[in-house]
Amino acid sequence: MPVSAHHHRSNYGRAILAMVAAVGLFSFMDAGMKWLAPHYPPMQVAALRGLASAPLVFLWAIVTAAPVSLIRIRWSMHLLRGVLSIFMLATFAYALKRLPMADAYTLFFVAPLLITALSAPLLGETVGAMRWIAIVVGLIGVIVAMRPTGEGWMSLGSLAAIGSALGYSLSAITVRTLGKTDSTQSMVLWMTVMVGLGAGALAWPDWKPIASEHWPAIAVVGVAGAIAQYAVTIAFKLGEASAIAPFEYTALAWGVLLDWLLWQTLPDRYVFVGAGIIVASGIYLIRHERVHAEAEHP
Repeated sequence: MPVSAHHHRSNYGRAILAMVAAVGLFSFMDAGMKWLAPHYPPMQVAALRGLASAPLVFLWAIVTAAPVSLIRIRWSMHLLRGVLSIFMLATFAYALKRLPMADAYTLFFVAPLLITALSAPLLGETVGAMRWIAIVVGLIGVIVAMRPTGEGWMSLGSLAAIGSALGYSLSAITVRTLGKTDSTQSMVLWMTVMVGLGAGALAWPDWKPIASEHWPAIAVVGVAGAIAQYAVTIAFKLGEASAIAPFEYTALAWGVLLDWLLWQTLPDRYVFVGAGIIVASGIYLIRHERVHAEAEHP
């Protein structure tokens, strides 16, 4: 085997490992958020996510990027992304409060479909007939997962998860535009800071004092979130986005496992079937995607 092929293969393996590790860490972060969600308003949970990660993200950004690249940036786009991220995290915190993790993840995974659908009007990209069909199929999966029997249909938790996916998708589209000029470090750093300060300011009027038994969960959210963000960056540096992005869906397995271990719940068959349809259409889109936004998990 030629050296270059071997090198490429080992890089690809490392990229997948980094991605799977990132997704696992993000799931632990989400479990921490779910643990906090019943006790604090959703906006405060979003603020805690930003504030808890900020010190580690700041260290990483300062060590790995030239300071000037963190300041000479397109501030207006970063602000827009900050606002979208606050919306995405607050709605996701609410979804986690109302739904099991696996259900929230299943609905959140409409994001790749929304990114493709929105890139047509917002970025002027052409989305062919097959990709539109995949989007429609994926949306059918969402309807299945939301249980059209009536009991789970259009619950506030389900709507919040889909709202969060919409916020994420719009944020990912801003990343596509920002990524051409601004460093990854500046994007991750300012998103974290803006979420911490912005959501913090919005949550302030209803801020609840933090109970001492919740500090470990906040620490998990901060540390897991920061390391996961770093691992995602590594994954996208080492491998092609279209090859790595499908591994984001391993979050469903983590969601089911953590639901069972921490909250003793398992998803019903509707969620499994819906998830299968959403994942299949999402992977089809990712494989046929020319540009894939670097993953920005909530």
